[in-house]
Amino acid sequence: MDLLRHVVRCTAWSPSDFLRFEAAGRDVGFVRPHVADALSAARGFERRNDRLVLDPSLPDTAARSAVLADAMPIIARFTDRKASGEQFPLLARWGEAPLATVDRAATTPLGFAAYGVHVNGFVRRGEEILLWIGRRAMDRDVEPGKLDHIIAGGQPAGLSLRENLRKEAAEEAGLSTEWADRAVPVGSLTYKFAKGEGLRNDALFVFDLELPAHVVPENRDGEVASFELWPLDRVLHTLRTTDDFKFNVAMVVIEFLMRHGKLDPDREPDYPALAAGFRGVRPDQL
Repeated sequence: MDLLRHVVRCTAWSPSDFLRFEAAGRDVGFVRPHVADALSAARGFERRNDRLVLDPSLPDTAARSAVLADAMPIIARFTDRKASGEQFPLLARWGEAPLATVDRAATTPLGFAAYGVHVNGFVRRGEEILLWIGRRAMDRDVEPGKLDHIIAGGQPAGLSLRENLRKEAAEEAGLSTEWADRAVPVGSLTYKFAKGEGLRNDALFVFDLELPAHVVPENRDGEVASFELWPLDRVLHTLRTTDDFKFNVAMVVIEFLMRHGKLDPDREPDYPALAAGFRGVRPDQL
């Protein structure tokens, strides 16, 4: 199997299958027509031709958030993610103030941008680089048992990226703030793909964290079953021959392998398509 299938999976959607979701006069997401029809019966929502509109008369973030909270019983019908109470920001653009906050379970049914941090934790052994690989616990809502990063998590409302990275480092890997603060931002990946009755619309901020061999991650929150330190050749072989990695982790790890010279564009005919896929470009758009 080739590596490009990981990009194909994370870019498989058609805009014609969705309506735009509008809040405070801004386009913020994408919804299936039948989801829009269901929500148009709720307080504060209206379907207008090719879009679902959150009542523009709602005066502020708190009012919009309250309407979204009231609609969660309807929204929850269109996702397999359980409502957790974890609030995610509804943003028209990264860096702007949230237009609202809403339970994380609403991200896919409403198709709004969900941000996250992903950390490549690695160790140098002479000239060799080894990557810390986690295995997700079997009780996870999303992709249980799949291979994962040393640290990764969605970006909740009210925290900076660095604050969230510190929190996830402590919970998922048992790493101190001192170690978490050594993580270096190296880029971002964006993608959209149709999932069930909604759209995954994700933007991941990627960090690299070099660790000494004696620092061994230890999960604290029960979300990771185990950690192993893998040579990059094993990582690449697993990506080529299996679908064992969580869907978005596969994308981030392929990008890590490219940056560290494990993929040769002379020998990898899909190299340009892989690189474009990290920006959400479908292979058929090249």
